[in-house]
Amino acid sequence: MDTTSAPRGRNPRGQGSRLKEDIVAATLRLLDELGDDQALSLRAVARELRIAATSVYIHFADRDELVLATLERAHHDLMRAVDGAEQAQTDPVGRLRARVLLLGRWVQEHPGLYKVMHESTLNRRASMAFKAELAERTTAAVQRCMDAGVAPSDDDAAVVSLDLRAAVHGVISMRVNQPDFPWPPFEDQVDRFLTKLVGVSPGRRTG
Repeated sequence: MDTTSAPRGRNPRGQGSRLKEDIVAATLRLLDELGDDQALSLRAVARELRIAATSVYIHFADRDELVLATLERAHHDLMRAVDGAEQAQTDPVGRLRARVLLLGRWVQEHPGLYKVMHESTLNRRASMAFKAELAERTTAAVQRCMDAGVAPSDDDAAVVSLDLRAAVHGVISMRVNQPDFPWPPFEDQVDRFLTKLVGVSPGRRTG
């Protein structure tokens, strides 16, 4: 960073929410780079924006509150992207597959955020209720496959969805933490998960 840059000017009166958004955006960048919420400091965020550290404390009481708000923003952005990928498909198998593949691509682009969201100490000691939305929508996608008769309907969609998400997150985490391993194409692994765990045939997708 250019330390000779001029300090950031004050936001016009009534635009404090703009600074809050800027703080979250800066935190997103830093967390993605660091891959560790414990390595983040509010002073580092302030330096990134060229503002006083007290300006960060006005909006966030401590680091945990800032990180949680940032992860919730990242999760909502991911949800929009996943939903968009799903909506581009026309059949239930293709839509479920698109959701999973988009998650993999997102993690490939944001491994640091993924580690903080799922593998950090904060993840273990703080509630991240917003993550339930992704699980619920994946279960709904599995249920649509069952309702369409392209997946066994005698299984519980929630249980099948849990198995699928556990497999996908497992391999994603391994890829993030062992990037030099000669992994097979992610798409191939996803297709095997869909076949073995959900009971669908990815080749039947029409999208």
